[in-house]
Amino acid sequence: MPRRWTLNHRLLTVVLDACTADLAELGLETKEFFVLAEAETSPHPAELAATLVISKASMTAYVRNLCAKGFLRREIDDTDLRRHRLVLTPEGTAARDRALAALAAEFDRRLAKVTSRDRSELQCIRTSLVELG
Repeated sequence: MPRRWTLNHRLLTVVLDACTADLAELGLETKEFFVLAEAETSPHPAELAATLVISKASMTAYVRNLCAKGFLRREIDDTDLRRHRLVLTPEGTAARDRALAALAAEFDRRLAKVTSRDRSELQCIRTSLVELG
C-alpha cells in the first residue's frame, strides 16, 4: 500500500516538475496554479483552502498574489455580503487553460508509453476512485 501512494505522489511530482518552466512562463508558481485551477469550483477562499488542504493563511497569500498578477478578482458574494467570492479574470482563465494544457501534454507524453487498453483501464480506475468521495 505505501508503495502505491509513493508512486502516485511521484507521478504527480515528475509531471509538475516537467512543467515548472511552462508555469513560470505564465507567471504561476505550482501552488498558485492549483488555486487558479480550483477557484471556479470552490470560489470562497476558506472553502478553497479546505479543498486544496492548505492553511487559510497560505490561501490568503496565494489569492493576494494571483489578484496582484491580474488572474483573480475578489468580489462580494451576492448571496452572503459578509463573504468574498473569487472570480477568474479573462487573463486568469487563459493562464489556467494554458497551464492545464501543458500538464495534460506532459502526462499524455508519459501515458503514450502505456498500451491503449491499459490507458482505458487506468481511466476507469481513476474515475472510480474519484467518485468514491
